[in-house]
Amino acid sequence: MTKNKNNQAIWSTRLKTNTSSLFQRVGSSIDIDKKLYKEDIIGSIAHVEMLFKQKIISFKIKNKIIYGLNKIKKEILSKKFEFNTSFEDIHMNIEKRLFQIIGEEAGYIHTGRSRNDQVITDLKLWMKSATENIIFLIDKIIKTTLNIAEKNIKTIMPGFTHLKNAQPISFAHYLLAYVEIFYRDKKRFRNNFENLNENPLGVAALAGTSFNIDRNYTTKKLGFEKPTNNSIDTVSDRDFALEFLFSVSTCSMHISRIAEELIIWNSNGFNLINLSDKVLTGSSIMPQKKNPDLLEFLRGKSGVSYGNLFSMFTVLKGLPLSYFKDLQDDKEFIFKSNDNLVNSLKILDEILKNLTPNKKKMLQLANSGYITATDLADYLVKNHSMSFRKAYLKTAAIVNYAEKTKKNLDQLTLIELQKVEPKLTDDVLKVFNLYNSVDSKKTYGGTSFSNIKKMITKYKKQK
Repeated sequence: MTKNKNNQAIWSTRLKTNTSSLFQRVGSSIDIDKKLYKEDIIGSIAHVEMLFKQKIISFKIKNKIIYGLNKIKKEILSKKFEFNTSFEDIHMNIEKRLFQIIGEEAGYIHTGRSRNDQVITDLKLWMKSATENIIFLIDKIIKTTLNIAEKNIKTIMPGFTHLKNAQPISFAHYLLAYVEIFYRDKKRFRNNFENLNENPLGVAALAGTSFNIDRNYTTKKLGFEKPTNNSIDTVSDRDFALEFLFSVSTCSMHISRIAEELIIWNSNGFNLINLSDKVLTGSSIMPQKKNPDLLEFLRGKSGVSYGNLFSMFTVLKGLPLSYFKDLQDDKEFIFKSNDNLVNSLKILDEILKNLTPNKKKMLQLANSGYITATDLADYLVKNHSMSFRKAYLKTAAIVNYAEKTKKNLDQLTLIELQKVEPKLTDDVLKVFNLYNSVDSKKTYGGTSFSNIKKMITKYKKQK
């Protein structure tokens, strides 16, 4: 291989004129993919160790290349490495610098591989690490949420449908709904490991290589589970990117939902939660304001994640097999979505740690809206041999009476209740107690206090 002496692209010998400066600028991805420098060096070291093992390069060449790669890594870490847009991407920047450090032997580093398999190897290694970090941050959210739930098992609030008071529930039970949601997010990211764990290295440009390489060796060395099966599919495949972006988008959507919920609850109209000043901002003109800007930030960022997911879908939809320049944008979508989600998870955890429920207001709101009406209908079915539909109509009549007399259901006397259903006895009055209502929902997954305690214990043991 000829040494690249004149700061030209590696393919300059084949092309009769220099690439235009515009295309160099547009085609360069170094500002984005330099984030992959560690993975690129790790992959290159594994590759040359395999080449030596297979007697394709000598011990001396292997050691010189590894020495040069480690030197480059130190230069990058110490911010002494000069990234050059003329060399397009992180792979060629590192290879060019390797030539400068060790000379002609650097040319052996690319034996039996292409940038097509190299970039996917780097990206998969990076995404495995990023996925593990996301799972760690989701675990922190779950732990924080469980801590709040454990302190609020008997904190009563209204459960909502259509944002209208529906039935009384425990605040802890509401929080555990989000624990369940974030566990699904964690599971989704874990499931992505199956495709991330296939090693692309060694399929070269698209057809494989005639060199006697050992892909199982690099698979083990790089921590993959197995090598990919088809060289054409390997360099074309970005399903793993779509899966990651979908998982990020889904998790971002869940963060947006809880952010929206907390924004509503923090509003003057609801006033169900209090937020510490640490997670609020002020107004430039209204001195009294304390705004939940961070929650609004979380709500907005979900749109960015969706955009990156659909951008990746759009790039892929018209591509034949195998590699095309269009695929270069995958890293920008992935890195931006990852950064957004990581920041959002950290912010949400901080907000949750600075949140306290307004228990008095929650209970007050739960006492409005006739939210024990369903309990009354159930009581009539169980104690007076009515069908649920008949009990529903009787209960609706009682609610209409309460509304007309401007009373809550628990303020009605037995005599008033008997005007609608004469068979009722004084034990019906227990039905309207909010705590009794909540604790009566003992079916698995329900809001009873005993269920909540069991679920908190279960979640704490769950991995």
